[in-house]
Amino acid sequence: MNDTRLRPLGRSDLRVSRLCLGGNVFGWTADEAASFRILDAYVAAGGTIVDTADSYSAWAEGHRGGESETVIGAWLDQRGRPDDLVIATKVSQHPEFRGLSGANVRAAAHASLKRLGVETIDLYYAHFDDHDTPLAESAEAFSSLVDEGVIRAIGLSNHRPDRIREWLDVCADRGLHAPVCVQPHYNLVERGIEADLVPLARERGLALLPYFGLAKGFLTGKYQPGGADVDSPRAASARSYLDHPRGERVLAALEEVSAERGVASAAVALAWLADRPGVTSAIASARDLAQVQDLLPVIGLELTGDESARLTEASA
Repeated sequence: MNDTRLRPLGRSDLRVSRLCLGGNVFGWTADEAASFRILDAYVAAGGTIVDTADSYSAWAEGHRGGESETVIGAWLDQRGRPDDLVIATKVSQHPEFRGLSGANVRAAAHASLKRLGVETIDLYYAHFDDHDTPLAESAEAFSSLVDEGVIRAIGLSNHRPDRIREWLDVCADRGLHAPVCVQPHYNLVERGIEADLVPLARERGLALLPYFGLAKGFLTGKYQPGGADVDSPRAASARSYLDHPRGERVLAALEEVSAERGVASAAVALAWLADRPGVTSAIASARDLAQVQDLLPVIGLELTGDESARLTEASA
C-alpha cells in the first residue's frame, strides 16, 4: 500500500489502514484454515492492523480464551510478518487474567506475547474498565510495559469519557506513557459517542477505532423487513434495529450509495465511519472469504461529501 494512505494512530508512531480487521471470530466461527485465508486477503489488499483480545473466544463452549491470538500467531509463523502490520490485543477479560491490576496486566501481556509469537505487542488495550484497581496502578503498569519494550502503544476500550480523561490526567501528572487511542461502540445506527467521547478524543489527540462498525451485521444489508432468517450468533440483536424507522432509512440510503459505487453496503457503512471526525480506522470482522471481500474496498474507498451527507441524514 502507498504509505500516504495510512493514517497516524493518535500521537504514536504507528500508522494504520482505514479498515482494521477484527479477530474475534478467529478460532471460533472461523477455523484456522478460514482465518488464514481471511488474513491473507486482508494483507494482500493493503490492510495493516489486526485487532484481537486475550479473551477471544472464552465464551464458546470448550474454549478457554486465547484462541484468536493463537491462530494469529500460527499465521504469523507460517506466512512471516509483514513489515507494516500492527497487532493489537487487549487485557482484562481472559478467565485467567481478569482485571487491570499491575501484576495481572504484566502477566497477561507476556501470555499474549507467547500465543502471538511476537517480541512486542504494537497496541495493547485495557479491554474493560476495572473499578476495583486504582486507575494510577493500571496506568503505571501499562506505561512500564512501554518502557520495557513489551508493548509499543496503549489503548483504552469500553471506558467512559470521564475515566478516559482521568487516565490521561494521571499520565500527565506522573510523566507516564499515555493512551493514544480509544475503541468505542460506534456506527451509523449507534452515534451516542458524538456527544461526549468524540469531542474528548479530538481535544486530547486520541484516535478512535470503533467496533461493531456494522451494527452486529445489520449494516451489511442482509437484514430486511420481512426478510429470511440470517444464520449468525448476533442475528437477533441485529434485527432489532428494524424496530426503529431509522433502521429502514439507513438501509435504504446504504443500498442507494452502494449501488452507485458498485461496492457492498458493508463497505459503504464502514467508509462513512472511517471518515467521521476523530476516527482513524473502523473495525470489522469476517468469518469467511466472501465476507472479507465485501469489506476490503474500505481500505481505499472515500465517500463524496454528498454521499456521506445522505447517510448522516438518514441516520439522524
